[in-house]
Amino acid sequence: MKKLLVTGGTVFVSRYIAEYYVVKGYDVYVLNRNTKEQSQGVNLIQADRHNLGETLRDFQFDVVIDTAYNSHDVETLLNALGGYNDYILISSSAVYPETALQPFTESTPLAINKFWGKYGTDKIQAEAALLKRNPNAYVVRPPYLYGPMNNVYRESFVFDCALSNRKFYLPKDGEMKLQFFYIRDLCRFIDILLKTKPSQHIFNVGNKEAISVREWVELCYKVVGSEVKFANVYADIEQRNYFSFYDYEYYLDVSKQYSLMPNTTPLLEGLQESFNWYKSNSEKVTKKPFLDYIDNNML
Repeated sequence: MKKLLVTGGTVFVSRYIAEYYVVKGYDVYVLNRNTKEQSQGVNLIQADRHNLGETLRDFQFDVVIDTAYNSHDVETLLNALGGYNDYILISSSAVYPETALQPFTESTPLAINKFWGKYGTDKIQAEAALLKRNPNAYVVRPPYLYGPMNNVYRESFVFDCALSNRKFYLPKDGEMKLQFFYIRDLCRFIDILLKTKPSQHIFNVGNKEAISVREWVELCYKVVGSEVKFANVYADIEQRNYFSFYDYEYYLDVSKQYSLMPNTTPLLEGLQESFNWYKSNSEKVTKKPFLDYIDNNML
């Protein structure tokens, strides 16, 4: 039985990863402060990752899957680990500057992105710190992740609108493109990295096809079983006041991922599973006041 460490393990990406590998029969350890409900089947290592001391010194892990936000997170964990074989960092497409030529490839120069700011530059530094210490580690850079356990108010915002049969306020003509990646596909790709150990160590990951925000909203309404009516917003209103995404269209080249994993989950199927989870777990989503803003300013 392989021993796996997941940093975090209580919210969306890290929680899904932990539960995915429990089901696969791994001996899964999660590292967190124990301030949230723990998943069934995991082994809790209760600690603050910024002050680990000797907490991990006696552990030997086959795999470490880290959602570190910055270089200090990485350095602290590496200094504390007793031993490990494989290390995978979940980074972000926020490492690419919005001014770079698209689609972004793994070799696109990294720099600040005005939409993501410090989050993106911190991820750049986390990647650099890891690969300096361990050139054999793997780094994956997803676009927008979605699926069950997503605590970010994205698809769940549209589900709420559909459940209330609300008109949907769509930015401009609705043709802005978004690129997604289903959380289970992220785990499937991690499986492939661990099995095949490719010589490349940095991968963009995501669905090959981008989708317009109009089409995405229509799919979200469809899985709820509601028909959407749109109101297009051309006024000079900050998009993030009433919509789940920045006014920012970008596209990742994921050809290297597809050479290893040629199939991804259809978006409709993934959104259906996301909605099925949300129906019983709406309280676990951190909701933003989009609906209040719409009701008070846009009706």
